[in-house]
Amino acid sequence: MPEYLAPGVFVEEVSFRSKSIEGVSTTTTGFIGPVRYGPVIDTPDIITSLAEFERTYGDGGQLAYNADAALLSTNFVWQAVRSFFEEGGQRVYISRIFRPLSGAYPPADLTTSTPGSKPYADGHARLTVGSSPSFRIIARYPGAAGNLRLRFSLRLGPNVLGALPDPTKVSKLIPTVSNLHHGDVVWISSAKAFAAVQPDSSPPGERSVQQLPIYVAKKTPTGSWHFVSGGLLPSPPPADPSELTLDDFLLDSSPGSGDSIRPLTLALDALSDDGSRSLGSWSGLPLDPEHSTAGVPDSLFDLFSPEGPSSGTPFVLQQDNIATGRDLLEALDTLPGIDFKLTPAEWDDAGHTGELDALRKKIERGISGLAILDGGNDGLLPGRSEYQGRADPTQDYSTGFKQFESIEDISIVAAPGSTWNYSARVDDVNAITGLLIQHAEYMRYRIAIIDPPEGQKIADVRKLKAKLDSKYAALYYPWVTAFDPITRQPLNLPPSGFVAGIYARNDTERAVYKAPANEVVRGAIGFETLINTAQQEVLNPEGINCFRFFEGRGFRLWGARTISSDSEWKYVNLRRYFAYLERSIDKGTQWAVFEPNGEALWANVRATIRDFLVNEWANGALLGDKPEKAFFVRCDRSTMTQNDLDNGRLICLIGVAPLRPAEFVIFRIGQWTADRQS
Repeated sequence: MPEYLAPGVFVEEVSFRSKSIEGVSTTTTGFIGPVRYGPVIDTPDIITSLAEFERTYGDGGQLAYNADAALLSTNFVWQAVRSFFEEGGQRVYISRIFRPLSGAYPPADLTTSTPGSKPYADGHARLTVGSSPSFRIIARYPGAAGNLRLRFSLRLGPNVLGALPDPTKVSKLIPTVSNLHHGDVVWISSAKAFAAVQPDSSPPGERSVQQLPIYVAKKTPTGSWHFVSGGLLPSPPPADPSELTLDDFLLDSSPGSGDSIRPLTLALDALSDDGSRSLGSWSGLPLDPEHSTAGVPDSLFDLFSPEGPSSGTPFVLQQDNIATGRDLLEALDTLPGIDFKLTPAEWDDAGHTGELDALRKKIERGISGLAILDGGNDGLLPGRSEYQGRADPTQDYSTGFKQFESIEDISIVAAPGSTWNYSARVDDVNAITGLLIQHAEYMRYRIAIIDPPEGQKIADVRKLKAKLDSKYAALYYPWVTAFDPITRQPLNLPPSGFVAGIYARNDTERAVYKAPANEVVRGAIGFETLINTAQQEVLNPEGINCFRFFEGRGFRLWGARTISSDSEWKYVNLRRYFAYLERSIDKGTQWAVFEPNGEALWANVRATIRDFLVNEWANGALLGDKPEKAFFVRCDRSTMTQNDLDNGRLICLIGVAPLRPAEFVIFRIGQWTADRQS
């Protein structure tokens, strides 16, 4: 209560209505499985389109396990995501799993570990650029799609040479620079020869300083600029190893003179392993590894370090013995396409100016070199351990199903492709199916979509179902035949991607309480097995949902049962609707925690939940012609004992009358005579 200590008028805001409950989303899906590229231990980010999926997790190319073509697999997760969005899905999370050729994932230290021979055991593609000096490029994530192509391009920036009036001499200008940063590598062009005074220890006189156009700019504590000779090959000039100032260059800063100081920067383009897709472009990158802006390190190796500001990039740059921008240029000079051809012999009096102009024009047109990473691989076929995953709180990462435990939004989970190659890995497939169901049961507000193995006969799928029993899972049969946009051939795919999309479409167009069945499978061009009515009469009572083809009505999902033996939770829509109610009430009543546990709180809780359920009844989700017949809410002395109150417990009892699907529509028709009384 506010305090009133001095006379006056006090205006306060009060609420005369109960709290409101907002219905939660029921369409967000989580897929787990192997893909071609992307994060393994990072927290999954939400994906809203197939193009967004491909930017992070690679394209739909096949997966080659065992580092060769002996065990090729369809990219089932990519196919499932494509089907999910085609069927009407909107949001999906991906948990990528990866099993390295040897050892555990993640490796102890990606940037310092010795990779060994190709293909690398940890699955990360690599490339060393240069011999000495050199730097390494490492694919940030494992996978054959990590054999990226990086294009390094040298660019000349605008002229930063300017002029200030000389206070001692009228009409004389003093050269100066602007928009230059400490550590910038610059290209200095002068129409005149450079001159410098010999050191005191040398015989007095002037000499011509060899013109090396590339320097590293260095700002002194006094604010003046020094230029450290950074020629591509041996430098600084052997006769004078000291730093140069602007006064040492005979620069004409007047407009049109042709003299200039232009920063030399790097542009970087990352392409996919086949070069067909751009994974990112960066320009204006400084060359010097010690470069900083406003005191913040922003060199190439700072930006693309494992923990740098560009940590989302698909690659990591690690310096070995790169000390200056000159060292980096020497390393890049070994890439195909970059050839400076600057040796001491070429700096003769006759061809000196011509060589400089030719090189400058070449850089202005664009000098670029291509670095192709190799040694990346898809590892081994993941098994139970990879799907189960693990969480390491000391390292702040998780894998497998553990990643999904920290994401509240997910309402549907599936493991597309986990049942592939069933005959060779029966125990693993059965264990993964069990893990999927366990995860849904543990998270409470989720339903698992179970895929049967490929090529299963009706007797086989019945044996599979006989081992399963859960009100948090549904089994669909058979596999769906779809058109593969990659091979342009028909391809049998597990049903989970299609079903998850149909769930989402059903919830969006109708409601979560409507059974997700009698829905067209948009992406289907057939089914692995055509089911007739007699066969479904065997499968449906056992909780096996079938895909059917109906003449004139197309390919449809024709079942909406869970795999539960409890008749109370027989239908998928019933399970999902209660998950929706429970989670909505859970999130919408958090405000009640630690409130005074008395009549006022009980009345507020009752009103809050009643308002929510009245809205559900009005929308047609509950059975009954009146709210009193559709639900009840009790929160009073009849639901709580004194012991409950003493121990801080508020107990609210809620009962609802949900609608069940009209699975069997029966019309009884008999003969009628015209003169018979009704």
